[in-house]
Amino acid sequence: MRPLVELVGAGYAYEDGPAVLSGVDFGIAEGRALVLLGRNGSGKTTLMRLLSGGLRPGSGALRLDGEVVAHDRAGLTRLRTAVQLVVQDPDDQLFAASVEQDVSFGPMNLGLPVAEVRERVESALSALDITALRDRPTHLLSYGQRKRAAIAGAVAMAPRVLILDEPTAGLDPDGQERLLDVLAGLRSAGTTVVMATHDVELAVRWADDAAVLTPSGIRTGPAGSLLADPELLSSAGLRQAWAPAVTSFLRTHGFLTANAPGPRTPDSLTTWR
Repeated sequence: MRPLVELVGAGYAYEDGPAVLSGVDFGIAEGRALVLLGRNGSGKTTLMRLLSGGLRPGSGALRLDGEVVAHDRAGLTRLRTAVQLVVQDPDDQLFAASVEQDVSFGPMNLGLPVAEVRERVESALSALDITALRDRPTHLLSYGQRKRAAIAGAVAMAPRVLILDEPTAGLDPDGQERLLDVLAGLRSAGTTVVMATHDVELAVRWADDAAVLTPSGIRTGPAGSLLADPELLSSAGLRQAWAPAVTSFLRTHGFLTANAPGPRTPDSLTTWR
């Protein structure tokens, strides 16, 4: 399957600095939940900004539907109607006086008819469960509400790919679960979701595919198998998730055959056979 959006032979270096990424071939498949993992400074943020058009590759190319993206006004508009990035800190993204004004900003700048802008805003507010906050000043929102308002602004652009940088960071457990429910709804509606995180437990539970950034490059594959590799995770400064670690222990000590599935969550251990 051809990736919806992909980097081909891409590299990037910040001014007066070494290359952060070099010779990267990386794509996002439509309809999959993809997680990006790696230690701080591994290039996750740079990778996300390259994919969403915030940065221009110093070498190589960015492709959308197989066509090279031109980094001019027309090319970037085409890209940003397909790919949206939500940064980690919502205060870096929210700027309008109210939630509704902020969410409507992107669609209005596309020059859409007023009726379509309203429809998109209503749909985004509903999807993120913040309709009741539409008139609330953004600076009076809680942290979790600001997170959802920032995501709503991206959702209102009706992207095919939504990229989220550490969306669960700073949220309490209830807030994390509510956000994951929202992302499940967006996926059901046809949005491909990409999440950068340090939380391997979350990644194993949530993702279809994973990309792990290490000093030697980017390893990609099915999340279940890739994130069960302790050497790979160690090279990326990550800890193995609970379920793969327990399964490995059970197999090592003969309690589980090679092909038998192990427990998937801590709660499942009480009923697992």
